[in-house]
Amino acid sequence: MKLYAVSDGPPSLAVRMALEALNIPYEHVSVDYGKAEHLTEEYEKMNPQKEIPVLDDDGFFLSESNAILQYLCEKYAPTSDLYPNDPKDRALVNHRLCFNLAFLYPQISAYVMAPIFFDYERTAIGLKKLHLALAAFETYLQRTGTKYAAGSGLTIADFPLVTSVMCLEAIGFGLGERYPKVQAWYDGFKQAHPSLWAIAAKGMEEIAEFEKNPPDLTGMVHPIHPIRKPAAK
Repeated sequence: MKLYAVSDGPPSLAVRMALEALNIPYEHVSVDYGKAEHLTEEYEKMNPQKEIPVLDDDGFFLSESNAILQYLCEKYAPTSDLYPNDPKDRALVNHRLCFNLAFLYPQISAYVMAPIFFDYERTAIGLKKLHLALAAFETYLQRTGTKYAAGSGLTIADFPLVTSVMCLEAIGFGLGERYPKVQAWYDGFKQAHPSLWAIAAKGMEEIAEFEKNPPDLTGMVHPIHPIRKPAAK
């Protein structure tokens, strides 16, 4: 099994957490984002979306991190509590995965990651959207009253949510005052699962460094995002 991934991307880190938690051996194939390796014709053969990560399970190629998380559990650990079999419990896990994919991470990505890697600015409307997403997450945690995002035990839903929120920590964005439930959940994960958190922590360190010193992507021709021009000397 191979995982084509970057070292600091939240979706990549979430899948690596799952592989670690499930004790599945794999080869981590590093994708060089700065060299646009994910935009090559060779990479497109594995993933026409040209996004990261991609799982190669003996010639079976699967993209979309949520689908990878679900696949790993269903194939390699069908009885694991990480992806519970009870319909309602599993529905809650699926909901949290969808919530992160469609509602939370897009706002974190737009506010945190896009201005680091591309020629975007952090804006008031971007901050407002981020707060709306975080408020919804706070409400979900308040309503369930559980230690984890989708119940009383750790599930695959926690992995992408943790790697999303760690982007906020990387730029010094505080949660505690406005979102105490989110902060408590996040801190609790770190304390309870240090080996899994270590995977995200390395990515967070890279993002924090890029926040201070944005990477030079002038050699990339991106189909959507504007490339930041080098500073005048």
